[in-house]
Amino acid sequence: MVNREPVTSEIDLSQLTALFRLLSDKTRLNILMLLSGGEQNVTWLCNELSLPQPTVSHHLGLLRMSNLIGNRRNGKQVFYQLNGRVNLESAGVMGIHAEHYTVSITRSGVTASAHSTLEHPVVAR
Repeated sequence: MVNREPVTSEIDLSQLTALFRLLSDKTRLNILMLLSGGEQNVTWLCNELSLPQPTVSHHLGLLRMSNLIGNRRNGKQVFYQLNGRVNLESAGVMGIHAEHYTVSITRSGVTASAHSTLEHPVVAR
C-alpha cells in the first residue's frame, strides 16, 4: 500500500470550506456579482436585491469580515467595492483568491472550481 502525503493541508481545507460556506448563500453571491460592476452604496444594493437594509448590511458585514469586499464612508453613506482578493478575470468570470487557490465563479450556471497552485487541483461543482 502506498502512503501518500495529503495534497492539501488541513489549514487550506479549512480556509476553502469557510470560503465555500460564505459563497453558498445566494444573497452574498449576488452582492459580489453586483459589486463586480463597480462600487455601490447600501441603498442601491438594497434596491437591486429587493431586501431591507438590515439584511443587506448583515451580508455585507460577513463579506467584509472575510476580506472579500472593502468599504469607504462618504458622509452618512457607506460605499462597498470588491477588494484585491476578488477580481474579474474575464467577462462573466469572477476570481476569488484564497492562499494557494483561486475560486472561479461564472454567471452561466454559477459553478465554482478551486484550482490549487500545487500539483493536484481540487474541483467542486
